[in-house]
Amino acid sequence: MPILGSFAAGSGKGFGLTAGAAAPVVFNYLVVAGGAGGGNATAAGAGGAGGYRTAFPGGTTIELEPGSYPITIGAGGTGVTTAPAQGGDGQTSVFSTITSAGGGGGGGAGGQNATQSYGRAGGSGGGGGDHYPGQGSYTQPGGAGNTPPTSPPQGNPGGAGQTYNTPQHGNWGGGGGGGANAAGTAAQPGPPTSPIGGPGGAGSPNSITGSAVQYAGGGGGGSYHATSTRGTGGAGGGGQGSKNGSQVGTQGTDALGGGGGGGAGGNAQNGYQGYDGGDGVVILQAPSDAKFSVTPGTNTIQTTPGGAQYATFTVSGNVSIP
Repeated sequence: MPILGSFAAGSGKGFGLTAGAAAPVVFNYLVVAGGAGGGNATAAGAGGAGGYRTAFPGGTTIELEPGSYPITIGAGGTGVTTAPAQGGDGQTSVFSTITSAGGGGGGGAGGQNATQSYGRAGGSGGGGGDHYPGQGSYTQPGGAGNTPPTSPPQGNPGGAGQTYNTPQHGNWGGGGGGGANAAGTAAQPGPPTSPIGGPGGAGSPNSITGSAVQYAGGGGGGSYHATSTRGTGGAGGGGQGSKNGSQVGTQGTDALGGGGGGGAGGNAQNGYQGYDGGDGVVILQAPSDAKFSVTPGTNTIQTTPGGAQYATFTVSGNVSIP
């Protein structure tokens, strides 16, 4: 059973073990879930980033006794390729007692109050999609972040989608997906002709490997009009949104848990397609003298510039302590 404690608690002597006996290992951790897929719509919401949970620096570490412990890496959610629908949610990543929730899928399209146009809740929430049919200005909400709730929060909400319909103009923008460090931004309908897809929320930087890397950025929302502006992906692996007729979106980055970009209509290259979220990652850091191994071979153990060891899991596997 894992024991929660401080990083300094990793000494075998501290637990009354005799010389030569197997010692437990104290781990710092970073657990990022899979980012969500973008929605499918005229201007779809982007996928939310995977949940982000960490003990580095200065958080409560986890101590493991000798044995083998499973690590689960959450896959990114699927970007929708057919029908005006929500993107797929990301999957959870798990280490010991720590579970990070997958990102919430981006909203598709639907009538007023139609739930398929709403962003879905998750580690970070998906952006809202567009409204159809009918004249007027409408807001379709983004999904809640930090779902289920953790302390500190594992993510942020998605931004709202916006629609501006008149007899002369039809302009739509999808909301940006939430990121670990910031909420997704609401789209701007930009009447009469320049809607802006919402940018994705920024991810959080972490130096558990000895180098600062940003993780769990939200995807950018799609936009519909020749003079529109697609939403940019949030720093930390968020995918770009689509712009109808000229720019295709991109998927979230694997091993960062980024949300996928939202789709947009009228694009011959990709139709209304939303984009996949990025797979998650688990990184464990231990003292330089700790004894442990990881499987399968796709996962690696390396050393930080300061001498600590860290294991990077990009596929599900096990960490074993002899």
